Amino acid sequence: MRAPPYLPFLNGPLSLAPGLRPIAPEAWLCPDTEAHALGEKRALMRDRRGEVYGAREGSELAVLELAAAVHEATGPAVGAWPSALEGAASAVSDDLCLLMKDGEGLWRLEAGSLCAPTFWRLSEKLGEPLGGLHGPVPGAHPGMVGRIHRMFDALRPGQVLERFNWTVQPGTERFAPSQAPFKARAVGMDESGALDGLWLRVERQTISKMPKSGAVVFTIRVAIDPLRAALAGPGHAAAFAAAWEGIDPVLADYKGWPHYQRLVRAALAQARGGG
Repeated sequence: MRAPPYLPFLNGPLSLAPGLRPIAPEAWLCPDTEAHALGEKRALMRDRRGEVYGAREGSELAVLELAAAVHEATGPAVGAWPSALEGAASAVSDDLCLLMKDGEGLWRLEAGSLCAPTFWRLSEKLGEPLGGLHGPVPGAHPGMVGRIHRMFDALRPGQVLERFNWTVQPGTERFAPSQAPFKARAVGMDESGALDGLWLRVERQTISKMPKSGAVVFTIRVAIDPLRAALAGPGHAAAFAAAWEGIDPVLADYKGWPHYQRLVRAALAQARGGG
């Protein structure tokens, strides 16, 4: 059982604020903490291409620029792929999404390889502007969308910004376009096995801007680790409890946390009791 690479709950409760911070450009995609899941990702890319890949007309040059940047950072494509974006996605565990500014000044999702979605589908979001991408998020309008739009406008090539999102899930699946299966599974879980039955799902997200096309690249790396491992460090259980209970109730409802409440509380009790 590895030490989880990311423990964002140590920084307090989740919020709607973007919470982006600059990181070194060389840390954009490397080291790849989830390289062990690349075989599973490549199989998904081949077997369910229509669900995990999409690109709109007009994105071709920006996609080539993104692919070149990914390969420079991570190495060549693994295998033969129908598109440059898929070739780039085969080389790194991160999902790759490309946003471009349209003639009306709106940033739209124009291409993506999305193998580890957290409760959304690429086919439903491709071509949508930021408002459409964040529509279901409580409190997203108008403030958050406007802030992100201005951030995209101001972003300079060479900058890389990073943020984290997280939740729990009863299982290890990375490809999760809907949380309905997790909710159903949680209903049937016994509290006595909560500490070993729940997993911490962390999204490590970055945004950066391509120098030639001006397109914004949004990457998503999903790390999944046993909740037991996440709570094992000194003070981790207390920090997790504070972050879990301190979230805005509206945001908790949006993330489906009430479905896991009894299990999380049982897991925390077991962790504190040495269970």
